[in-house]
Amino acid sequence: MPEAPKNPRNRPTTLPFDRSHLTPGARICVAVSGGADSVALLTALHAANALPRESLGVGLTAVHVHHGLRAEEADADAAFVHNLCSRLAIPLQTHHTSVPAHVERTGETIEEAARTLRYQVFHQILSKGEADALLTAHTLDDQAETVLMKLLRGAWTEGLSAIHPILTLPKGRILRPLLHTSRTEILAFLNATSQPWREDSSNLSPVHTRNRLRHHILPLLRAENPSLDHTLSNLAELAREEEARWQTELTRLLPQILLPGTPVRGGGRSVSTTTPTVAIELDRLRSLDPPTRRRVLRAAVQSLGTAAPRLSFDETDRLLTLCGLREDPPVPSRPGSSLHLANHLRAERSPRELRLSLHPIPKK
Repeated sequence: MPEAPKNPRNRPTTLPFDRSHLTPGARICVAVSGGADSVALLTALHAANALPRESLGVGLTAVHVHHGLRAEEADADAAFVHNLCSRLAIPLQTHHTSVPAHVERTGETIEEAARTLRYQVFHQILSKGEADALLTAHTLDDQAETVLMKLLRGAWTEGLSAIHPILTLPKGRILRPLLHTSRTEILAFLNATSQPWREDSSNLSPVHTRNRLRHHILPLLRAENPSLDHTLSNLAELAREEEARWQTELTRLLPQILLPGTPVRGGGRSVSTTTPTVAIELDRLRSLDPPTRRRVLRAAVQSLGTAAPRLSFDETDRLLTLCGLREDPPVPSRPGSSLHLANHLRAERSPRELRLSLHPIPKK
């Protein structure tokens, strides 16, 4: 456990965080792993809540999720968080999960499984009405790492929006008040307040993409641009705004363009209850500018339901080619042509329409 030195001179004893969504009287639950970021968030909120004239005035609780990984180290993390909350008189609930069992059941990676189980706990707390908002300690550094990971994986703007400062759920919200606070500021705050924290040994493992970016790639990029973290964070904010603007436009546009099911002789359309299908008239699609065409195609696929895949750039290009709107020799574009894409998505071209449907591909 890193030991913070006694309060050195000229070190900050307060931590900057976003207070704009922390209203007096709100019940706030902080997710605390025991690491530097979450410990800093919890102790900063506790200190701000105790200010005589500028108190946040919130009800403060904490939650710790034990993932069933790292054996004795994880047990020590849980004990550390328990002792910290006891010292601060903050009510704590600890949830035990099994990441290995979830990985075996779903095929997710360890990182994905840990996040899935952690957020299941968060949603449970909010859905039970045990808190009005749940706070996570994602930082500016986390945001920069996430944007870079998304870039490397070829994400669209919804992916580049990375970590959102607010997630609004059916009951309650998840807030990230440290999203503009750097890890350097967090460590300076902990050292200034002589507050120790726990180190997760898995954060050093080069097996995980985020760790390789954090320890090897980002330091090289910061040497070229010392403001890289802010630059990537700004990109995420721009992407969020772009995505919100497009969603508004698509909400207006899609009802005018998407047709349910398939046409039947004599007029009207037949809608299957087992094979979700939507269609787009090719003339309507041609009338749109290229960025809107891509957005409409991706949104049309998403309208098929939760099992529908998110189209990649290349898959969207293949659909545009099928419609005769791009030249891509391996993809046919004649009426009667079809494509099989990810997650049992099938695209068929008729003389007048592009039809998209979800159903298993027949085995040969």
